[in-house]
Amino acid sequence: MAKGTVNKVTLIGRLGQDPEIRFSGDGRAIASFSVATNESWKNKNGEIQERTEWTKCTAFGGTAEKYIQPYVKKGSLVYIEGSLKTDKWQDKDGNDKYSTGVVLNNFGGIQILGGGDNNSNYDSAGGMNQTPKTSEENTSQVTEDDLPF
Repeated sequence: MAKGTVNKVTLIGRLGQDPEIRFSGDGRAIASFSVATNESWKNKNGEIQERTEWTKCTAFGGTAEKYIQPYVKKGSLVYIEGSLKTDKWQDKDGNDKYSTGVVLNNFGGIQILGGGDNNSNYDSAGGMNQTPKTSEENTSQVTEDDLPF
């Protein structure tokens, strides 16, 4: 193993379709999906250009079964953390083919940042209500000495 190297990928993007969930021979869940990330820039004429990059992602075990299968859907905005992995295989003519994608970390490899539409039937925050609470308490009389920091 080479010392001083890092294989870490971080993406924030949207799923192009629902994840594919399958199970290995020993019953371990495997989730496969693609995440779209966008890049935009101005060309020399000042026109905005945009490019979408699709990245294949794979998650295993509890991450696939407990988090991705029930909550992640087409259009979901997700934060992905993992490592690059390149697979090699041969096509029917015996030519070597390669495919590179991201394998999610087993713990904290995905965070759901938002659903794909306003009609989603799941809580994308994992049960946490992220709506700011409004306080009815009058704070206009708070002085600097009342602050805890």
